[in-house]
Amino acid sequence: MHNSFPAGGFGGANIDGVWQAVEELRSRFEKRSGTRAGRGEVRSAVLALLAERPMHGYQIIREIEERSGGSWKPSAGSVYPTLQLLADEGFISAEESNGRKVYSLTEAGREEVAGTDASAPWESTGPASGTGFAALPKAGVELAQAAAQVGRTGTSKQVQEAVKVLDEARRRLYSILAQD
Repeated sequence: MHNSFPAGGFGGANIDGVWQAVEELRSRFEKRSGTRAGRGEVRSAVLALLAERPMHGYQIIREIEERSGGSWKPSAGSVYPTLQLLADEGFISAEESNGRKVYSLTEAGREEVAGTDASAPWESTGPASGTGFAALPKAGVELAQAAAQVGRTGTSKQVQEAVKVLDEARRRLYSILAQD
């Protein structure tokens, strides 16, 4: 396979660059997948869960991950400060139970939850919810792998055609964001 590259030469640094791009794409999606949330979503998720029943912090993290179908798993570094803030605001209280703090809504917390019409973040229909977001990293990595394959085995003409396809795909993706 060493000499399987076209005479124009797509080996060496060019292939290394393609594989580096594939790995960078994969790592960017892996960092975001399972942790993506908008500003205020941790707060609303915590309040929504505690409206159902008292929980400790780890239960809250697991519940959010489960209800979002695995597309969002908030970190302890976002959940615990949120719990502290909600306690400071008087919306939740904490009791020690079996060595853990179990959080529950106060009367003010129940009023706060009742006063919001917003759905729980895992029920949203936005781009960060459900299988739509979970499918994006997989599709992106598969596209990058296909581009790498063309770079490894394609002719000069095929590589040029692939570049045009990728440029058009990039433009179309940005046009999706530009839509209302």
